[in-house]
This record gives sequence, structure tokens and C-alpha cells, in this order.
Amino acid sequence: MKKYIVTLAKKEREELITLTSKGKHKSQKILNALILLACDEGEFQKERSKNEVIVKVLNVSMRKIDRVKKRFVEDGFDITLNGGKGSRIYKKKTDGDFEAHLVAMSCSEPPEGFARWSLRLLADKMVEPDYIESISHETIRGILKKTKLNPGYARVR
Repeated sequence: MKKYIVTLAKKEREELITLTSKGKHKSQKILNALILLACDEGEFQKERSKNEVIVKVLNVSMRKIDRVKKRFVEDGFDITLNGGKGSRIYKKKTDGDFEAHLVAMSCSEPPEGFARWSLRLLADKMVEPDYIESISHETIRGILKKTKLNPGYARVR
């Protein structure tokens, strides 16, 4: 495994000490700050702790310490503490045309044998005429909620 060396500047070190000693912060942010303080090999550190000691004191895994060190070296101080923006890009399955057909269908009369449209029934009926290959009832719910056509909307207001 590649060895990552954490070297904190004086300002970074002071910020981490302040963060860990007072105020309300997320637990992972404080944990990452404590790991960085313990692993610091800069000139402002009096004594660097060994990973085995950090594991016992903070009750974290060796892997967690390695991930925090790696993130600090590769991504920087702020991203290590606050986390980075997710890089996953979701492809949207529906478009305006599909939503228009869905709204039209949900406003129409339900099929014979049903008192009203259910989300699952709408999802099944939207797949039949090849508007879309497959769709979840949760996606249908989200679209109808966005257009304020959900069945419970009138009761809530």
C-alpha cells in the first residue's frame, strides 16, 4: 500500500484544534480532524502517533486512517473535512412528452374493474403502449407529486 504523509500548516492545525474542541459539527468531520491531527508529521506537531494507537484511541479501522490520509494528500484539506461532491451522473429516464402522457392518463377514467388509478397500475399501463421500457411506481409518484396530481394533495391543503 502506498504511504501517504500528512503535513499540516500552522493555520490548518489551529483550525482542526478549534474544530475538535468546541462547537457542533458532524461526527465524521470531527473524527477526520482528530485523525489528521494525530497523523501530522509537520513542523508544528510535537509527537506523531502511530496508526495502531490511533485505532485504539479513536476506535476506527486502519483502513479509515489510510482513506483520510489519502484524501488529504490527493484532494486537500477542505474536501477531507467536508467531503466532496458526488461524481455520479444520473441519466434521466423520463422527458416532458412522457410526463404529459402520464398526466393525461392519470386524469382519465381508470380501467374497467378499478375504482381509481394506483401508482403501480399507472406504471404498468405506461409500459404497455411503449412510452417507456420500464418504470417504477416510485418514479410515477415523483412525477405526479411534482405536478401536484398526487391523490393526497387535496386533503393536505
